[in-house]
Amino acid sequence: MAVEGSVSEGQDGGLPALTLASPEGLEATFVPGAGMVGSSLRDRGQELLGQRGGLSAWREKSSTFGIPLLYPWANRLGVDRYEAAGQSVEIPEDAPLVHRDGNGLPIHGLLFAAPDWEVVQSGSEPGGAGLLARLDWGADPRRLRLFPFSHSLEISVRLVGLRLEVGTTVLAGDDGPVPVAFGWHPYLAPPGAPRSDWEIDFPPVLRLPTDEHQLPTGEEEQAPVAAGPLGDRTFDDGYAGAAPGTACSVSDGVRHIVVEMIDGYPYAQLYAPGDLDVICFEPMTAPTNALVSGEGLHVVEPGASFTASFAIAVERP
Repeated sequence: MAVEGSVSEGQDGGLPALTLASPEGLEATFVPGAGMVGSSLRDRGQELLGQRGGLSAWREKSSTFGIPLLYPWANRLGVDRYEAAGQSVEIPEDAPLVHRDGNGLPIHGLLFAAPDWEVVQSGSEPGGAGLLARLDWGADPRRLRLFPFSHSLEISVRLVGLRLEVGTTVLAGDDGPVPVAFGWHPYLAPPGAPRSDWEIDFPPVLRLPTDEHQLPTGEEEQAPVAAGPLGDRTFDDGYAGAAPGTACSVSDGVRHIVVEMIDGYPYAQLYAPGDLDVICFEPMTAPTNALVSGEGLHVVEPGASFTASFAIAVERP
């Protein structure tokens, strides 16, 4: 019989946090009161996630770190107006909850460090532990004005052995359909070797070219990423054609960290800036700017639901 894992309550940045642990030595911490962000992933005590300014900077400046949910859109919108699922929305220049990139474009959605996630279930199980958290989108009228679609969100987290699985479910209300364009942004920072020595593997090959504002042009091109040392290469590129089960990985010689797009994520962003020792394989339900362009946009019909899942697994030699 497998040994049970554990769920422990603690603090992170002054907020309540839940840490799931497996008997194999993998631990994952999530902070419901800060957007359900995954603030830590530790393998035998070693941190695997980029921390940047930590949870405080995440809350105060949306300085992303860890494993944040980008919702209801990932990356940026090309303009302050979109039409989706029968609704026409204007985003005021000074709208609350909206963060903007260097070109003034709305970026990474509206949730960031949202404080109103409710943990509805948590507990241990053979080999690990899990939790379920829920958010009522309409509970904050500021959100509803900028994304006027009645729905709720659920995040399920399950850690078993050396694998962390995250499921995100959109449950549409009865009033109308809900467009889906979210993503996750796991900042991986393997500690066992310098960035230049990290070995990467990124299978998607259909790159989405972008304009000067990092917005997709609507074209696709064959642009495979060469497997091997990251070296001095940098990336900030979106890709289509990520089939269910697509697995991307980075290795520091001590372990492989694998991000698997289990289901519901046909797009992926590869992000490896030159000024940060992190690499991100970002699961995305739709390409950048999908709420505006309509490209790849999924719509959940009234009363229905949509679930997308990804996993982060640690493989030790």
